[in-house]
Amino acid sequence: MTDFDKGLHRRDVNYVPLTPLDFIARAAEVYGNRPAVVHGSVRRNWRVTYERCRRLASALNARGVHKNETVAVLLPNIPEMVECHFGVPMAGSILNTLNTRLDFATLLFMLRHGEAKVLVADTEYISLVTSLRAELPDLLVIGVADLTVDTPPVPSNWLDYEVLLNEGDPEFNWQLPSDEWDAIALNYTSGTTGDPKGVVYHHRGAAINAISNILEWDMPKHAVYLWTLPMFHCNGWCFPWTIAARAGVNICLRKFDAQFVLELIAKERITHYCGAPIVQSALASAPAEWRKGIQHRVSTMVAAAPPSSAMLAQMAAMGFDITHVYGLTEVYGPATVCAKQTEWDTLDLAEQAEKNARQGVRYHLQAAVIVLNPETMQPVPADGETMGEIMFRGNICMKGYLKNERATEEAFDGGWFHTGDLAVVNPDGYVRIRDRSKDIIISGGENISSIEVEDALYQHPAVVACAVVAAPDPKWGEVPCAFIETREGVTLTKDEIIVHCKALLAGFKVPKLVVFKEIPKTSTGKIQKFLLRQEAGSLKAINHD
Repeated sequence: MTDFDKGLHRRDVNYVPLTPLDFIARAAEVYGNRPAVVHGSVRRNWRVTYERCRRLASALNARGVHKNETVAVLLPNIPEMVECHFGVPMAGSILNTLNTRLDFATLLFMLRHGEAKVLVADTEYISLVTSLRAELPDLLVIGVADLTVDTPPVPSNWLDYEVLLNEGDPEFNWQLPSDEWDAIALNYTSGTTGDPKGVVYHHRGAAINAISNILEWDMPKHAVYLWTLPMFHCNGWCFPWTIAARAGVNICLRKFDAQFVLELIAKERITHYCGAPIVQSALASAPAEWRKGIQHRVSTMVAAAPPSSAMLAQMAAMGFDITHVYGLTEVYGPATVCAKQTEWDTLDLAEQAEKNARQGVRYHLQAAVIVLNPETMQPVPADGETMGEIMFRGNICMKGYLKNERATEEAFDGGWFHTGDLAVVNPDGYVRIRDRSKDIIISGGENISSIEVEDALYQHPAVVACAVVAAPDPKWGEVPCAFIETREGVTLTKDEIIVHCKALLAGFKVPKLVVFKEIPKTSTGKIQKFLLRQEAGSLKAINHD
């Protein structure tokens, strides 16, 4: 038998760690003059964008920020957010993108837990950052003033981002990670069972999922990508790195507005964008005159709730093609796709919608997705009826939870990543979610923990029992619905509950529906949420924003 290992060693010449950082180096080398970033009047090519990323890395190192030190970022989808996805890890540091919609207490927890040494923040959030810094006096704050809108200037006690870049070397000789298993990013979950958990990504997974995005979408060179998806969500599903790999164009978007987005699609000839169902619905239902200038094919990805037949028809009429994906923070964003089959084209829209409503099959470079009985760890039959838990295995899985070995071991128990999502497998092998065992409510693309909302409700002295479930909503997909049982002899109003919750929760987590009633329980005192879900399904949400 031939020994194919004898004398054939892994060496620097034939083995280089995988990392998405090399994508921008190649884009600048090969397509340096092509556009990379567009934001209002700001237009930069790949050569300039790469130089700015190298300046950022160099300046961070000079300021004492090195390997395995966390740089947190509180930014909307602006050019500096794209640059941080490269410049921060080029410095050897860990990128922690923070959800700009979160409340003070949650952000403070994340900054402390991740031991952030630096916070890069947009000046829109001056008040919030000032409060955070009062609790974290050693935190270096780097301010970004977006000149395309009316944002405040960088405060004198912050370091200006552009000043920092001027300190850096545009030819900085950044290094590849010593190991592709090295951490590249830290992303926090929504805290579904208490405090948020810090999900750690590695360079290998980030590179592989970025490439998988290209393969699943048949994304061509120089795609023009609109940032409707927040880059703080799972690093924008790894698309900052995907766009660099294709030497595409990042069309930045500070705030979603349906009319402005449709104008941008026409003006910039957007070819691709991602978005939650609320984004897709807003564009599909927009007045026809808003999209008159769109004469080209547009590809879009949707996650969370599946596309309806009505949305598919509207999108098709607009020339938009929808791809449905599914994933979680722990798998770098999307890790399955409802891969379309050519024979579906002959089906009517309702049948196509039924097919496209499924979470589908594994991403190209994810090793496996499976539905297992969580008790026996055996696959469920592909009968479309038997429920089990969706589980993943492969390179597109997190390193684990930061400083939480117990949760990491539980998540990877049995050699699979346990999602907590309950699903069936159809006869053709496509997976479809039936329920969420973690009681997560997905509202406008945001994950809301029912447990977190219930904890806030229980802090009101008049609440003796409560339960929060998802209620369907035509705009947001789902909204939190709170069922509340008050103490005997105490009167409580909906408005009082809303005010109470707003003081404790981010705005999107505040219940849109409040029902006062005796809460149904089993003989052992367990709340029967399935009955409340049935009741919530017939209620109409009230907008408290």
